[in-house]
Amino acid sequence: MADPLVSQVLKGDFLNLVGDEIMVDALRDLVKDEVKRRMRQELEANPELYDELREAIRLYFEAKVHQAYASLKVAKASAKLGMHLLPPDIREEITRDVARIVEKELSALMSKAI
Repeated sequence: MADPLVSQVLKGDFLNLVGDEIMVDALRDLVKDEVKRRMRQELEANPELYDELREAIRLYFEAKVHQAYASLKVAKASAKLGMHLLPPDIREEITRDVARIVEKELSALMSKAI
């Protein structure tokens, strides 16, 4: 009976020996490095293009910040709507509980700050 290691080498199944994923990941990293190198080279040769890309990235980042802010506002409005849909006695209980939690967290934050 042949050794499994020898039979894989003889079959030319070297990728399974080394590990498909490791090889593919390594090759992918090499390609990414080469693309980055070429992009940097082109941007260094063309300052106007570099400035345009920087401005686009700044706008993209600002848009992501606005998106996160809008998501928070939607969550806040949804929570308010949910509170208004609750019966008054449950709403008061939840309001008290939330106030206690906020007070506790603020106290802990203030004690750390001082």
